[in-house]
Amino acid sequence: MKNLLLFFCVCLVLFSCEEKTPSTPKDLAKEFLIPKPDSLLATGSSFRLTKKTQIVIQDEFLELRTVGIFLANKLQPATGFKLPISLYSEVESGNNIIYLSSDLNNDQLGVEGYELIIEENHIKLQGNSAAGIFRGVQTLLQLLPETIEKKSLQTGPWEIASGIIVDFPSYEYRGAMIDVSRHFFGVEKVKEYIDHLARYKMNYLHIHLTDDQGWRIEIKKWPNLTNHGGSTQVGGGKGGFFTQEDYKKIVKYAADRFITIVPEIDLPGHTNAALASYAELNCDGKAQKLYTGMEVGFSTLCTRNENTYEFVDDVIKELVEITPGPYIHIGGDESHSTKQEDYIYFVDRVQDIVKKYGKQMMGWDDITEGSLNSNSVAQHWAKTDNAKKAVGQNVKIVMSPASKAYLDMKYDSTTTLGLNWAGFIEVDSGYIWNPATLINGVKKENILGVECPLWTETVTNLDELEYLVFPRLLGYAEIGWTKQENRNWEDYKVRLGNQQARLEALGINYYPSKLVPWTKPTEKGVKLKD
Repeated sequence: MKNLLLFFCVCLVLFSCEEKTPSTPKDLAKEFLIPKPDSLLATGSSFRLTKKTQIVIQDEFLELRTVGIFLANKLQPATGFKLPISLYSEVESGNNIIYLSSDLNNDQLGVEGYELIIEENHIKLQGNSAAGIFRGVQTLLQLLPETIEKKSLQTGPWEIASGIIVDFPSYEYRGAMIDVSRHFFGVEKVKEYIDHLARYKMNYLHIHLTDDQGWRIEIKKWPNLTNHGGSTQVGGGKGGFFTQEDYKKIVKYAADRFITIVPEIDLPGHTNAALASYAELNCDGKAQKLYTGMEVGFSTLCTRNENTYEFVDDVIKELVEITPGPYIHIGGDESHSTKQEDYIYFVDRVQDIVKKYGKQMMGWDDITEGSLNSNSVAQHWAKTDNAKKAVGQNVKIVMSPASKAYLDMKYDSTTTLGLNWAGFIEVDSGYIWNPATLINGVKKENILGVECPLWTETVTNLDELEYLVFPRLLGYAEIGWTKQENRNWEDYKVRLGNQQARLEALGINYYPSKLVPWTKPTEKGVKLKD
């Protein structure tokens, strides 16, 4: 009996030692977070994630279960831990818990802000909404070793520096655009891009669905748009398109990551794919030939033909039915073949159609030639005068200046991929600008947010896409999220350099800019695949 008692005592001691293995103290102030948080207080210890950790959500906010599932699924491959998700009322102990709560009622944090309290025995992540908690989860993941991003089992320990982070975005709209028209990217590749955006707290994905080279979204009333107009791309090739079910999958995947899809149908220019699909959309009643080149400005809908507005109405109606977000982007750029008076007439009529279906019209800054209502949004890309016209019409602006924010611009003269008509955009020049001071007369209160577009004339696969997007995307994410007074290049480039291991753990094909102090040699760099 004595021997049995001794055995149990030894087992208890060993178990206690295993469970109470001290965590390695970590300094939260030395973590290299992107975007940079609004405020951070380090407390000099750490929380250790183990197989015993529980994810606990507040009973009254079951919508947090989606966030909890996301976190658990993200942690499992690398750690091997299959963490349970429980309600607070079901948990007996408060130790080794990641607690998610969305009833903070803190006006400062807004919809997407969060407060992250990390102690040795528990983590409390709270905010005003599930969206804010999700943004906080991205910070939590960045505080773990970069190997957490691996899809195979890795060795720990999985420690998170202790302290308090209070964080919220500077701009409401923080987006990126992907052009699937010049070269088509399917559902899975778009999902992967969404994951990239979510990781750095971006909240809008603008999808350029139509252009001269291809129509990429199924419109059931006009099936030839995709059957014929979606059959090719720049340089030839088979093209492709999204069925409406495909598009719904993208919308759902994005929504689960609190990202809103903004669909763009580019009108009245950039419409050769539509004009090739239906003869009646042409003023002369003759269908155009499919186009696989890279020129712009040569196509236009027949803006004084009522058939055109029946077509636009049908397209927008079907798109609205599968788009829960507030915006429908109508393009409006580079319509050089449209007479100015006809262009203005078109924009005004389309604005009414979008409004009729309960959405807000968004368009490139060219649309400011029309009479815009205050619910419309102008996306600045080229002319500063157009941005000023938007301000004069009390229209909000999304800042996407081509010379600063276009991801398809080359890094420098040696870059083989991309274009340079708007100039070269190295990593520093993509970061060192302030949306609120870039254009005289356009102030922060006039700006809805920022967006970095990627046009794909020269981009044929995901590897090439990543090379142009990374690492510049991280800078645009920070411009949108972090207060201007908390941003500076010297600090940012160090944090960016320390993201290297995470980018590589994710398998991202990034451009190893020589301006960035990467944490390991990059002489060989990350090369484009042959």
